[in-house]
Amino acid sequence: MTTTAPVQAPVVPRETRKFTVEEYFRMVEAGILLEDERVELIEGEILLMPPIGPPHNGGVNRYTRVFRRFPIEWFALQVQGPVRLDAHSAPEPDIALLKFREDDYYQAHAGPADVLLVIEVADSSLNYDREVKAHIYGRAGIPETWVLNLPEDCIERFTEPGPDGYAQHDILRRGDRVSPAALPDLELAVEDLLPPAVAATE
Repeated sequence: MTTTAPVQAPVVPRETRKFTVEEYFRMVEAGILLEDERVELIEGEILLMPPIGPPHNGGVNRYTRVFRRFPIEWFALQVQGPVRLDAHSAPEPDIALLKFREDDYYQAHAGPADVLLVIEVADSSLNYDREVKAHIYGRAGIPETWVLNLPEDCIERFTEPGPDGYAQHDILRRGDRVSPAALPDLELAVEDLLPPAVAATE
């Protein structure tokens, strides 16, 4: 009588190769990753970001226009540039207000201690920006993150950073006013930070 050996299930590797920020930027320098490629390094993984649609692009343009009204000495305005959070994360938030520096960050990318406010414009990426990415910023000690929630026409404000992310989460709607905690003199109407209101039709 012959016996058949039991079929062994294939062994699937469970660990992934994590990249450091230094390796990530060397890949850009070597042309392995293109400078305008839609990727980010998040917790050691290189993530492909979704294409920027008109609503997302409009949100970035609106915030850029709003923040350019203020004196340049108040902060440096960075649009879709990297922030080096730690050894394994270098996201590129849609908008970052950085501490003003005369050298305009020519020598090195901004780190958590340089960041006053991070803003992500969220459409198809809403769940990821709200549930995951915002709290990565919080764990890095960035004092405040806003998520422009396009589907629900509001701003989600995250404050009180800590080891588990942000402890405070508030929803801001039309009619509210807001000032970043690190820039109390910079008061804004939420209405000016949301997409243009659609006129009611009869």
